[in-house]
Amino acid sequence: MERLVRSLGMAAETYASSEDFVSQIESLPSFPVDCVILDVQMPGLNGIEVQARLRRIHKDMPVIFITAHDDRGARERALAGGALAFLRKPCNDALLIRTLDAALGRRGSDGMNQSDPAAPART
Repeated sequence: MERLVRSLGMAAETYASSEDFVSQIESLPSFPVDCVILDVQMPGLNGIEVQARLRRIHKDMPVIFITAHDDRGARERALAGGALAFLRKPCNDALLIRTLDAALGRRGSDGMNQSDPAAPART
């Protein structure tokens, strides 16, 4: 994932744990983050919990979920929490690139409202 993002000319940061990421964001609210990619199932704080904590600091930050655990409840909570997309693993690189482009406003969001359950879902 990090390699793909960097290959697009974007900076990418990865963290050893969800707690490390949340700690950095909460201690440095001005830390520049343009978009966050989360998994639902992570050790420590799960993706839904991370998203909720991020929203307290960065209300409009685009959040993209990529997960192998596509249960309806998690999807609904993520989207209700403002997630731009909820993608299933394995995620097609082209779909992730289109989703990142839309999240970052690099291209128009045409094609983002697709009926495929693996496609990005907009709120």
